[in-house]
Amino acid sequence: MEGSLEAPTRHVIPWQDPAWYDEEALEAELRRVYDICHGCRRCFNLRDSFPILFDLVDESPNEEVSDLLTAQLKTVVDACTLCDMCFMTKCPYVPPHEFDLDFPHLMLRHRAVEHAKGNTPLVDRELAKMTRNGKLGNTLSGAANWATKEGNSLTRPIIEAVTGIDARAHVPPFMETSLVNKSAALIPALNPDGPAFGRKAVLYAGCHDNFNDGTPGEAAIKVLAHQGVQLRVEYPDCCGMPKFENGDMKAVSSAAERISAFFAPMIEQGWDVVPLTTSCALMLKFEWPLIEPENANVALLAKHSFDVSEYVVRLAKDVGLAPIEAMPKSIGVHFACHARAQNMGPKALEMLKLIPEAKPALAERCSGHGGKWGIFKENFDRAIKVGKTTGKNLMKDNPDIVVSECPLAGPHLRQVIEANGQEPPARIGHPIEVMAQAYGF
Repeated sequence: MEGSLEAPTRHVIPWQDPAWYDEEALEAELRRVYDICHGCRRCFNLRDSFPILFDLVDESPNEEVSDLLTAQLKTVVDACTLCDMCFMTKCPYVPPHEFDLDFPHLMLRHRAVEHAKGNTPLVDRELAKMTRNGKLGNTLSGAANWATKEGNSLTRPIIEAVTGIDARAHVPPFMETSLVNKSAALIPALNPDGPAFGRKAVLYAGCHDNFNDGTPGEAAIKVLAHQGVQLRVEYPDCCGMPKFENGDMKAVSSAAERISAFFAPMIEQGWDVVPLTTSCALMLKFEWPLIEPENANVALLAKHSFDVSEYVVRLAKDVGLAPIEAMPKSIGVHFACHARAQNMGPKALEMLKLIPEAKPALAERCSGHGGKWGIFKENFDRAIKVGKTTGKNLMKDNPDIVVSECPLAGPHLRQVIEANGQEPPARIGHPIEVMAQAYGF
């Protein structure tokens, strides 16, 4: 049967059901789904999970999924970054189709089984402790940034040997002071003349915004305050995306329970929640409700959370924006996977089109980074390869500015563009930074 015409849906993730961890049932489901993918092959040009799968099948004795060894099934899982693009943009067999195929959540299930068996590598587990790492990084920013800087021939080879993080990969530097700790000095007095006066938004500073690069947060503060939005910046904890990638479902559930309870009283007082990072927005809006479907706070937070680009576009439609000066510049806009997975359309592109005379152009393919996946030695070359088409698409018209909604994709795309033989932009920041620039901030 060909693909469904009904709207896609997703099942609740039954992570508390012991049957979900049954290894025989998991392998049977992997083989069922892989066989459907092998027969379809629409995803041949997405992440390397699919080319790896198709090559394995084509090179097997009978060119059948049944020929594959259990260890070969896992190589497909290892190449997946849970970007959701197969589910969102390619697969015709997602629920409610009778084939009931959700490839990313099947990969998640495999990782959850491995995690429950204690097979998640130590480095993956430690890197996923984002709040601890961020606080340590801020405290020791000078030494940490020196040691992890690309080109440091003394420390990066040692880091690679110990952790497996490729010596060439960009590792985000740390700020001396977290965004939350300096936010009181950044938020200006409320603008009573702004068109959005009376609105209230709490900016949820994701780990990267809070500990590594506060530039998007500072830009969002300036843009939204200029509209008259009352602001506050909070970081109750990491959203759990890195632990989600590890299959640590208990830890993600705990984060969802605690963080949603933190924001619930603010929402009841009329505050919108605006995550600064697309991955965090995806967790709050879509993944948490599938992990904690009975939690009222999680449901409330999902309903009142808005990606920062989405929020600016929403304000523009609801009340209008303060006048913006013309900015006759071309802008290459990378449509990050976790922005696309929010199923809201290219809100960054919509937002930048609000700038008079600006000429934003969208590049929709994956950057190749994939959270912490792309920094490891076994993945870095593949991460560069996956992103090469995206880099070419971004740079084909030599734009004045290049932006990405993903804070990890931006620096990685600079490396991709350089690998393509082109001069990379000095910075690939967040689209909200261009809005701030257009306002003269």
